[in-house]
Amino acid sequence: MARPIRYEAAGAIYHVIARGDGGKRVFHTEADRGAWLRRQEEASEKFGWLVHAWVLMGNHVHFLLETPEPNLVVGMKWLLGVYTQGWNRRRNRRGHLFQGRYKAVVVNGEDRDAHYFRIVADYIHLNPVRAGMVGGTTRKKLRDFPHSSFPAYCSKRERPKWLVTEKVLRAFELDEGKRGARAYVNYLEERAKDRRAALNDESLKALRRGWYLGDKSFGAKVLDAIAAQVRPTRKKGSVAGSAARAHDEAEAERIVGHCLAELGLPAKPGQLAGRGRWLEEKALIASLVKTHTAASNGWVAARLAMGHPSSVSRAARRVRENRKLGRAQRRLHQTLDFKD
Repeated sequence: MARPIRYEAAGAIYHVIARGDGGKRVFHTEADRGAWLRRQEEASEKFGWLVHAWVLMGNHVHFLLETPEPNLVVGMKWLLGVYTQGWNRRRNRRGHLFQGRYKAVVVNGEDRDAHYFRIVADYIHLNPVRAGMVGGTTRKKLRDFPHSSFPAYCSKRERPKWLVTEKVLRAFELDEGKRGARAYVNYLEERAKDRRAALNDESLKALRRGWYLGDKSFGAKVLDAIAAQVRPTRKKGSVAGSAARAHDEAEAERIVGHCLAELGLPAKPGQLAGRGRWLEEKALIASLVKTHTAASNGWVAARLAMGHPSSVSRAARRVRENRKLGRAQRRLHQTLDFKD
């Protein structure tokens, strides 16, 4: 199966999560945690990364990462690789440490729309609260959990040079100095007192649901950028994952909508239903969609009310083999504006 596409761009911001293989621990000892932080510092220097928040849990790590250069993939390969090598060397073992692929959710980090950036920063810092390690009824403050960037917001002395706090403070419309940091710390300590609220926060649904975090216009912008990256080299069906699928279906819908209007057919799937109705027209549209996108047969069949997905393949073959339909398809194709 093809791997999901990675979105890379200069200035992109990601919520990165790397989990232990099979849910196994990746941080057993202080030596492990120290090794990760040293490698994180090296990665920041090597790739120019800016880290805004991080937390090390037993079997996974979260960090809020900004890449001034489009180098997420090469940087993560290096970071996870060198940490795994050291982890194995300390235990005289070999093999994988991390689960499959890390997750990197693209985040809208624009200062003028900092809502989603705030959600991720809070989510990362409140991880130990949701795990029941601090806050809630534990009588421990959030700052008592040492394995996150939160203590560095509490005290500049605890702040590594590769951690950038200013953007998080700006996201909350706070002063970037001591006063703002104090206000942010007080705000999160207050939130940490209520573990149930931290567990049931509505924003968690958005964090866990998709491949980007932002409004629809942000998602569309990212999809356009992905399409521009992929289109020159992409073969139909060569890219998997929710981002590529969303792009394919959006492009397929554009083609379908245009063709239905051009042919004078109703726009809604329910209006297209009915045995034997507009078979040739549907075949033409299905053939164009399959030629120019990687939308699934299931999607095309549902959108054009063609019944079983296999009918899409049969329709496309009929257009290829029938001269009259072939000429009609070419005429319809000429009315479309393809950017590739």
